[in-house]
Amino acid sequence: MQLDKAIKERHSVRRFTSRKPNWRDIIEALESARLAPLAGNIPTIKFVVVTDKEEIEELAEACQQDFVSQVDYIVVVCSDKQQIVRSYDERGIRYARQQAGATIENLLLKLVDLGLSTCWVGEFVDEQVKRILHIQEKDNIDIEALFPIGYELGKGKPRVKPSLDQILFFNTWKNKYMNK
Repeated sequence: MQLDKAIKERHSVRRFTSRKPNWRDIIEALESARLAPLAGNIPTIKFVVVTDKEEIEELAEACQQDFVSQVDYIVVVCSDKQQIVRSYDERGIRYARQQAGATIENLLLKLVDLGLSTCWVGEFVDEQVKRILHIQEKDNIDIEALFPIGYELGKGKPRVKPSLDQILFFNTWKNKYMNK
């Protein structure tokens, strides 16, 4: 698939079919995700692929979003920022978040490329997710987001994104005109 097409087709899905994706596609998407840029070449992102139906139900409860339970796979994206903070002090926290965003975008686009769907779930009870995944407090891991992965059931109504005119400025804040 062409990159521009994947970018335009990517959207959040909250209704999934009962068809189970091939687990190899999930691994292929994670392979693309891990190729995101790294500050100082220090990896911070870790993935937990959840396939246990009971754990998936518990994660849906932790998110308080029923649609999360409709899938056979959930990818939980985590950050381990200890090493990057040692290298960059407080700025390392920012770099870890940026790396998470870049990694997640690679994941989202590759899932579209593979014909799969997901929704970026950022609302959840951190402690509950960590308990379900057996992440100890001493591990110092942040849960970035959860991604229930499956095949879309029907086509949702496309959401309108802001036009470039609404978000683009030149040289200074709120300057809408480019000086040549």
